[in-house]
Parts: sequence; structure tokens; C-alpha cells
Amino acid sequence: MLDIGALIAFVTVTETGSFSTAAQQLGQTPSGVSRTVSRLEKALGMTLMHRTTRRLDLTAEGAWLLERARRVLAEMADTEAQAAARRGHPAGLVRVNAATPALDHLVAPLVADFLDAYPQVSLELTSGETVVDLIEEKVDVAIRIGILPDSSLNARLLGRSRVRVLAAPAYLERHGRPATPADLARHRLLGFTAPASLNTWPLRDGSQEGVLARPQVTASSGETLRHLALCGAGIVSLSDFLTGADVASGRLVPLLEEAALPWTQPVWAVFYKQGALAPRVAALVEFLARRLAGVLET
Repeated sequence: MLDIGALIAFVTVTETGSFSTAAQQLGQTPSGVSRTVSRLEKALGMTLMHRTTRRLDLTAEGAWLLERARRVLAEMADTEAQAAARRGHPAGLVRVNAATPALDHLVAPLVADFLDAYPQVSLELTSGETVVDLIEEKVDVAIRIGILPDSSLNARLLGRSRVRVLAAPAYLERHGRPATPADLARHRLLGFTAPASLNTWPLRDGSQEGVLARPQVTASSGETLRHLALCGAGIVSLSDFLTGADVASGRLVPLLEEAALPWTQPVWAVFYKQGALAPRVAALVEFLARRLAGVLET
């Protein structure tokens, strides 16, 4: 393998025309620089320059190497400059994966501000209701809601979102308002197909904490359940990050608040990390943590 230091010495000697001048620039002795160039010639098996007391003349092989060495050193300098620039100004593509509700309600509203702050970063957003393999799918950051399984991935807690039992005014007008958790058995309930734990609602029924809902309609996506609830299809239990604006506007109404338990769902930024996190990825994670602090509970 070629020694980069030897290439630097060779180029410097050639450009200055003198071992002594090159040595001054490199902070070495003339004899040390001469030995370095000689080792380069030996490693390549060719004579690079003819030395006399008055001048140095490149051989044809030396001229050939000089051209290539200059390109190599220029590429190295450019790489170092770009690396420094990326540290100060993150750049490149960040691939983000999240379930549709998290993508639509937590990430998408912040995209414009993030791109204004980091104009050299581009985003690729993908949604799905199943957990993907970050490495296999080449995902940089995944937004996950709920308890994380043990894994080799790293995670940053972005905040927590309160879970509430809700219904639309139109549904309540037609079917009445449940007065106790036991009344839910006489109502049309909306729930998740999986995992089953999401159908345990944050309600206290006597000494029992958590009421197992038996939904008549199930869906894999919280966003679908939200739309069903808004259409008056039934009663649902969803996180504030998904329904906060609906509650504020009166489109959905919290129910059974006297029996409600203060359950929350953690919201995570999950990423694979070996060594330092890429600046573009770190920028997005930090941005989400900072901005979602005003949306989620800490």
C-alpha cells in the first residue's frame, strides 16, 4: 500500500524543485525527505526523478505519478473539507419510517421547519403499521409508539402521550353517553386488530385498573380508528398526539373522565448506531426531541 506521506513528500519536492525547501515546508530534514522519496521509488519499482547538485528532473514515470498523486491528494483534501462542512452543516438523505398516525401527526407538521433549518438535508418518509428491520430496509430513524422490545437498536425518548376514551358528538346523540365503564358493554366500540394490549382502555372499574374493550370494529391503524370515531361509528381509545386537535375543536369528546387512569404511551426515535451518529441523522433526532417537547408530555 502506498504511503500518503510519501506521496505528499514527492509532490512537495517536485513543486518546490528542492529537497531542502520541501523539508522546510514539511517540517522535516532534507535527508529525511530524500529517504522518503527513495522508499517510494523502491516500493513502486521505478525511478521517479534524476537528482543533480543543481536540479531535479522528473522521469516519465515521475511525471505520470505526479499527475495521479495530485489527484489523490486533492480528493483527500476535498473529502476532509466536506466532512468538516457536514459536521457544521448536516447534509444528505435521512430515511424515516413510522406508523401512519405518527408520521402524519408528529413528523409531517415539522418537516417544513426542519428543512428551513437544514436546507442541505433531504427526507424520505415511509409509513406502515408493521415494525420494519432498520438495517434491511435502510431506515435511518424510526418513530415508535409504546414499549420497545429489547434489541441492539438505540432509542431516544421524545415524550409521552396521554391515552383517552373518546367519541364524536354525533355518536353520543344517537346512542347516549356511558356513565360508568360497565356501560361500555352496551355501546359500539372501536379497537385495534393488534396488539391486544391496545384494547385495554385506561379506565378504573371498581378495584380493576384497565378495562378490556371488546370492539365491534377493529383496524390496524390508529388513524383509521380516528376517522371511524369522527364519523360517529363508535367509542375509541386513542393517544392525544392523534386526537388532541379533534378534542380542542369539539369533534371528539373525552368520556368517563372520573374513572380515567393517567396512562401514557412513550414516543421514541429509534436508530441503529455504531460509533458516532451521522450528523444528518443526529440533527433530525435532536430537532424532533426539541420540537415535540411542546407537544408531548415529558
